[in-house]
Amino acid sequence: MVERYPLQPLNSSEQVIVGQMGNFLAYNAAPAVVVTPLGALGVLFGAVLASYLLQEQLNVLGKLGCVLCCCGSVVLIIHSPESESVTSSLELEERLADPVFVTYSLLVVLLLVVLMVWVAPAHGTSNIMVYVSICSLLGSFTVTSTKGLGLAAQDAFSGGPSSSRALGLFLGLLGTLSVSVLIQFTFINKALEHYSSNMFEAIYYVTFTSTVLTASAILFREWTTVGLVDCLGMLCGLTVVAVGVLLLRISSEASLTWKQTAKGPDKRD
Repeated sequence: MVERYPLQPLNSSEQVIVGQMGNFLAYNAAPAVVVTPLGALGVLFGAVLASYLLQEQLNVLGKLGCVLCCCGSVVLIIHSPESESVTSSLELEERLADPVFVTYSLLVVLLLVVLMVWVAPAHGTSNIMVYVSICSLLGSFTVTSTKGLGLAAQDAFSGGPSSSRALGLFLGLLGTLSVSVLIQFTFINKALEHYSSNMFEAIYYVTFTSTVLTASAILFREWTTVGLVDCLGMLCGLTVVAVGVLLLRISSEASLTWKQTAKGPDKRD
């Protein structure tokens, strides 16, 4: 007889990694203004699945925080400016060489080095925002690299006069994407070893969305089309998101305190 092995469910880190792989493909196939509002539903579905499969329960404050994070992020995306179209690798090179984007990239790299080398070893296990910040900042490179790979691949393998230059751009973007994804998944695993996947996914979704929008706005110069109504809408969205994140933190601390209090009287001689 053939011995059958039951399928094992994905653990919390594998679920987040698989979900982010889908996000990378989605950002390459559609604009962020379409992908991100749909991604907001993933936070709610993640909370539901984690409560049934991983026994990670959210109280009322935690559930309200998830809803506020999703609603605020959707409002933020709705009022975010649309990106300008980039149709060739040469135009993409010009955008990547823009001094504003270069300065932003250098600041992000410097902040990542500080977080990974000094802050994470000391405070990573006590403050969830350390790991969330690292993974979200890396999203600036993963999403922009993913979007650029499609443009560079068209010219790199077309056999045209600029194919060699486009091939160099393609390899550079591929290397950047590979390194950033590996580091990002490493810190996602570390975060899920110490924190609830419910709380991590909600906060990570918000910060990841914000950093990706910032990088896309700088690279594609979206900030030139922002009006007063959009500015007010984005401010309201950020306020709702901040309240949602605060409720998630309060929910997590209250749950931990309750568990410690419940275990206190149970002592054995």
